[in-house]
Amino acid sequence: MTLTQHDIDQEIAAEHAAYEKRLADGAPVEHQPRRDYAPYRSSVLRHPKQPPITIDVSQDPELVELHSPAFGERDITEIDNDLTRQHNGEPIGERITVSGRLLDRDGRPIRGQLIEIWQANSAGRYAHQREQHDAPLDPNFTGVGRTLTDADGQYHFTTVQPGPYPWRQHLNAWRPAHIHFSLFGTAFTQRLVTQMYFPADPLFPYDPIIQSVTDDAARQRLVATYDHNLSVPEFSMGYHWDIVLDGPHATWIEEGR
Repeated sequence: MTLTQHDIDQEIAAEHAAYEKRLADGAPVEHQPRRDYAPYRSSVLRHPKQPPITIDVSQDPELVELHSPAFGERDITEIDNDLTRQHNGEPIGERITVSGRLLDRDGRPIRGQLIEIWQANSAGRYAHQREQHDAPLDPNFTGVGRTLTDADGQYHFTTVQPGPYPWRQHLNAWRPAHIHFSLFGTAFTQRLVTQMYFPADPLFPYDPIIQSVTDDAARQRLVATYDHNLSVPEFSMGYHWDIVLDGPHATWIEEGR
């Protein structure tokens, strides 16, 4: 039987009701989604079911880094954080500025950290060889960027508003517009991945990925706010989004996904 949006809506409602009952019974607030969140089918299939593998680095502390990509400040160029300037022509779509701070649980800035983003173009298509959405590609938009946080933990990107796209988990499944964020600590193995969404997206109630964050306050922390002060006159709209890495106000992280 074909899985429909109505089926997913009922499962999402059941998960939310179960979470509210757990809270009423005295359970703690769940800031992160459960790995076995049923409406998000691929999460159930992909999440780790075995404990992490321990690597003995007593002889060589850098052993684990030999098996991972290496990233550093030397890889950053002056246009890496401006996705609208990486090709000969201008990309199609509404230009936006996205800025915020990377913070620890106590609100202190995390300095000098590599932040990478990737996203669909304004038509909702990724520049990826496995992309199946038949929306047009934009020859002037690759959809990837990177930057380092400054002394105040600040980051800044210029890009275009991504479009929503179908993702075929179930009949008529659409993902809300979003930007993927990758955060590096002092080593590649500390990498964390999350997603930023845009205010008042009508697809929020139907998307099992964002709804897997069952706590309303935690889910709202994934949504950027429009900030007119970040808008560039005659050029771009502005959005503000802070990322908190730990504690009760932490941003949702794609752990095990």
